[in-house]
Amino acid sequence: MVTDVNHHTRLARLAVQTYVTSGKAIEPPETLPEELFVKRAGCFVCIKRHGGELRGCIGTLAPTQASLATEIIANSIQAATADPRFPAVDESELSHLVYSVDVLEPAEKVSGAHELDPQMYGVIVKRGFQTGVLLPTLEGIDTVDQQLDIARRKAGIDQGQDADLFRFKVTRYEEKADSGL
Repeated sequence: MVTDVNHHTRLARLAVQTYVTSGKAIEPPETLPEELFVKRAGCFVCIKRHGGELRGCIGTLAPTQASLATEIIANSIQAATADPRFPAVDESELSHLVYSVDVLEPAEKVSGAHELDPQMYGVIVKRGFQTGVLLPTLEGIDTVDQQLDIARRKAGIDQGQDADLFRFKVTRYEEKADSGL
């Protein structure tokens, strides 16, 4: 499910802007809906440039913080500053960034690829300590084979090696690049 701009993405944006400009993590604003204070869930925060180019994406598969609000804040800062694929977000970039927050439902083990659907489920491929994760409904990922291949590569698991498969659903909250931000 995809939802337009809301409290989730506004919180992600505020967390990144404040951290990049001041070096300080914010406390969740009291004006947030109660759900964000009482719910606990894993989430991924992805940051893109207005053109759609990925700028950072970090997340948790299960809750690590006291609330979803603090989970979003922590993952937003990590996506902006600690994604090993990119340098930290610079203050000059802040007005050119677009945010999405995926709130994860608990993962469930599946018996095989026939139980996956890249438009409905994210996937976790796991072999021992090697773990690869791919969110659902990603542009250019149209088949289960593509989804599994990318998740396996991320984990360093070869195609012929046995691995456990898990699927999960997300609720995606996203800003639109043309929303006048």
